[in-house]
Amino acid sequence: MKIKKTKNRYLHRSNWWKYLLSVVIVGIYLLPIFVIVVTSLKPVTDNSSRLALPEVIYWGNYLKAFNAGGLLNAIKNTMIITFFVVVIEVFAGCMGAYPLARNRSRLNKVVKALIMGVMMVPGLSIVVGVYSTLVNLHAISTYWGIIIVTAAFGLPLSIYLYSNFISSIPGTLDEAAAIDGAGAAQTFLHIILPQLKPVTVSVIIMKGVGAWNEYGYSLYILQKPQMYNITLTIKQFFAESMNDLNAAAAGAVLGILPVIVIYLFLQKYFIQGSLDSAVKG
Repeated sequence: MKIKKTKNRYLHRSNWWKYLLSVVIVGIYLLPIFVIVVTSLKPVTDNSSRLALPEVIYWGNYLKAFNAGGLLNAIKNTMIITFFVVVIEVFAGCMGAYPLARNRSRLNKVVKALIMGVMMVPGLSIVVGVYSTLVNLHAISTYWGIIIVTAAFGLPLSIYLYSNFISSIPGTLDEAAAIDGAGAAQTFLHIILPQLKPVTVSVIIMKGVGAWNEYGYSLYILQKPQMYNITLTIKQFFAESMNDLNAAAAGAVLGILPVIVIYLFLQKYFIQGSLDSAVKG
């Protein structure tokens, strides 16, 4: 027992640099959020360091953000867009991944390779073609235009995650269902789909965050101010309020708060689904 305890202590001491590196990385990621939150709680007249805590918490910046930037309308637009993007990603992703995971043919291998290849293509590299197509379809400044584009660019990763996860589910379950007379659709709905909860949560979080923070294509597609999402609204707020960065910071905090809250509730399933999709596949 003493030898085991001594060995464990030695391992902990030899790995001290890993813990230090982890703390540094976490600090780098949290620093911008800390600065934004602290700035949003200070009045404009506070000239102290951005890293210094406010002497008195000032909530007036949040009132300015609500009253001056069309923030509530932007949050509504972003929620609508994010909801439908996630629905498309989940349903099309899992249904497209099921035959790819179960039928290990050469054609399916080619399809999976193409999906991986599409994931490597930067979305903005084909913005001209996508934009001209949307203009011809009269999809500019519409919900469905930005929803289709965002879902289309995110679907390859969803199919990849679902395919890896489904591959880890024993094929004997499908065979048993077939013996009982179930077709492919019934097998998927009643056997496979109920087991996809962890990876589905991962897809919801990853694609939900991506849709919520979407900026590149939103800048071209959502041209009318009443159709702006949260990122475009905050961008306008910064551009128009350069002398009041405190209120702009408050708008940014309100924009990221819903995503953080959802992640905190779903993080257990997100981690489990990500590991299962990456490792078991």
